[in-house]
Amino acid sequence: MTKNKWVNLLLEAIGCFISALGIYSFAVAAGVPVTGITGICAIFYRLFGLPIGVATIVLNIPIVLFSYKKLGRAFFLRSLFCMAMFAVYTDTILPHLPIYQGDRLLATICGGVIGGIGDALIYMQNASTGGLDFVTMAIKVKHPHLPFGNLTFAAALAVIVLNGVVFHDVDSVIYGLLFNYLVAAVINKVMFGFASSMLALIVTDNGKAACEEIDRVADRGSTILHGQGGFNGDPKDVVLCACSNKQLYEIEQAMKQLDPGCFIIMLQSNEVHGEGFRRLELGKTEENKA
Repeated sequence: MTKNKWVNLLLEAIGCFISALGIYSFAVAAGVPVTGITGICAIFYRLFGLPIGVATIVLNIPIVLFSYKKLGRAFFLRSLFCMAMFAVYTDTILPHLPIYQGDRLLATICGGVIGGIGDALIYMQNASTGGLDFVTMAIKVKHPHLPFGNLTFAAALAVIVLNGVVFHDVDSVIYGLLFNYLVAAVINKVMFGFASSMLALIVTDNGKAACEEIDRVADRGSTILHGQGGFNGDPKDVVLCACSNKQLYEIEQAMKQLDPGCFIIMLQSNEVHGEGFRRLELGKTEENKA
C-alpha cells in the first residue's frame, strides 16, 4: 500500500479487473469452482443465469455488516469500492470480451495464476472484494501468523465440494482444488515471496566479521546471538540475517570464504517485518496507528 491514495485506487481497480478476468473468463467459462461467495454466485450463474457481480454484492451484505467492527471503516470503504469494481467488470465489461474456450486444465492453471495476481494486488492495498475475504481478513488480523493464501484456500473447500454435488461433476472438484491451490500459492508468493523469503543462521567463531561481510555483500543488517558448543562448551556466535533468495546465495559464498568451518542454516520465512522489508497491514491500520 502506497502513501498516494490515487495510486492505491488505481492498483485496486487493476487488481479487481485481473481477478475478475481470471474468474469469469477462465474458471467460470470452464466450469471450475472458485472461492467463497463468488463461487456460490458462480453456481447461481450456471444454474439460473444470475449476474455474478450483482449476486456477490447482495450476498455480501450480512458478511460486511458482521465484519465491519473487526476490520474498520477505512478497510470497509476500500472493499466497497473493490466490490463495485468487481461487479462492473464481471457483469458489464468481461461478457463483451473473448473468453477462453480451450482445454479445461489450461483454463484452470491460467485462471488460478491470473486470479491470484489480482487478489494479491487487492490485498496489498489493504482491501478486499468482500465475501469470505472479509472473514479470512478478520482471521488474519486476529491471528497474523497464519499464511493468508492458506486461509483463502481453506475457505474455498466447502464451495468446491458444493459445486461438485450440485453439478454431479467429480472432475470439477479436482479442477477446483487445483485452481484454488494456485490462487493461494500465487497470493503468498506475490505478497511475501519476492521481497524477503529467507532467514540465515550462521554459527561462527567471529560474529562481528560475519556481520561486516553480510553488510558488504548484501547490504543487510544482522544480529549476533551468543551461543555455546554442545560438545565441548566453546563459545560461539550465531549470526541471524533476514534476506532474499539472491542475497542468501551471496551471503553463503561470502561466509564460506571468511570462515570455511562455519555452520549455515537456511530457513524459509513467510513474512518479515522491519526496516528494509515491505510491511503488509490488514484491517484497522488507521485505528492501530492512533
